[in-house]
Amino acid sequence: MARIVFIGAGSLGFTRGLVRDVLTYPLLKDSTLVLMDVNRERLEFARKAVQIIVDRGKYPAKVIATLNRREALKGADAVMCTILAAPVQVWRHDIEIPKKYGVDTNIGDTRSISGVFRALRTIPVMVSICKDMEELCPNAIFLNYTNPMAMLCRAMQRRSFIKLSGLCHSVQGTAWQIASWAKVPMDKVTYVCAGINHQSWFIKYECDHKDVYPKLRKAVLTNKKIYNEELVRNEMFLALGYYVTESSGHNSEYNWWFRKRPDLIKKYCTPIKGSGWNAGEYAYIVKHYLHADKHWKEDVRKWFREGAPFSLDRGAEYASAIVNSYMGGEMYEFNGNVPNKGLIPNLPQDACVEVPVVANRKGFNAAYVGPLPPQCAALNNVSIAVEEMAVEAALTGDPTLVYRAICYDPLSAAVLSLREIKKMTQELLYKNEDYLPQFRTVKIL
Repeated sequence: MARIVFIGAGSLGFTRGLVRDVLTYPLLKDSTLVLMDVNRERLEFARKAVQIIVDRGKYPAKVIATLNRREALKGADAVMCTILAAPVQVWRHDIEIPKKYGVDTNIGDTRSISGVFRALRTIPVMVSICKDMEELCPNAIFLNYTNPMAMLCRAMQRRSFIKLSGLCHSVQGTAWQIASWAKVPMDKVTYVCAGINHQSWFIKYECDHKDVYPKLRKAVLTNKKIYNEELVRNEMFLALGYYVTESSGHNSEYNWWFRKRPDLIKKYCTPIKGSGWNAGEYAYIVKHYLHADKHWKEDVRKWFREGAPFSLDRGAEYASAIVNSYMGGEMYEFNGNVPNKGLIPNLPQDACVEVPVVANRKGFNAAYVGPLPPQCAALNNVSIAVEEMAVEAALTGDPTLVYRAICYDPLSAAVLSLREIKKMTQELLYKNEDYLPQFRTVKIL
């Protein structure tokens, strides 16, 4: 009987789906499901929802809810993490302070200056979870869903021996999107996708062993609806020759090309009628999440009143299949975030890369990919350079290294001088001081 722990279980959307998927595997149907969160009310909502899933599916599973992380982790076989390390109101400063200086971000949870500050706040918490696991469940696997994925995983992989990987749905989501646009059946598609999280590249994408890229290129060039659906990523594809994972909103923040001038933002980063991509996602965040508790409670209570409608059919997330494999079920291949032990030779050794991984009883077995195309590796290497400095800053509490990391952030460097970057970074350090316990001082030297 597996003991599966959900840290940040109050993220009810994730928790419901992950629990539902886990219980669809015969090997896991009698699992002990341990829900942990720091918010008592959110935790109780999650407990009720998970118990409904268990009861409705008539599963012999046991549900435990606790506010005590160490209690939750004791004896675990698998741990899934979906936390937010600081209030969403702090996230607002990550985006609005840079905007004052001319750095216009969109989502702000993965890269650029806002992603770096989210990493600074979250890394100490993630490392402490790993240290608890080393003591309480050293053989458990740790599956992380929290952003910024690459920086968090890199920090944990540096400081802990726990078997861990980060999971993101952008690889399979993009794979399905390409198949739809190129009009090829997904069940006949094979691909190799590798790089870094949110910036991985489909270096091979075939259907019946034939290259799909010519069909995709034609679709992007001739179908305005397809082109408009992912403006940024489609422009990158036309220029670089390989399709990149994650949305255009995210990718517009990760380079120099799309958000450095108002006219470019208007052209490439404004929602288009009929488009599936909402480039104004931050506006949505401000509107709906700054008062998240009120809206969340209302939505959850309404869901319960309506009878908790929820399909018990397995979803598309990787986590349940990985846990099933680790517990002795069928081996499973996925794209995971692991240390670069020569897997991609033209990216830095030990950096956190996203590559094909096979899960089995041994844990995570990453595949050798080989060198990326040089134009893809170039962009990855810029992002990795920033991430390596940011992780080092978070682990050592060095505010000057935070500034130096931001100096190489493509979006900040595209619009600001070094002194302006320093002033912006210092303001954000002061604003985040209460959430940076590892820093003895936040004054940049």
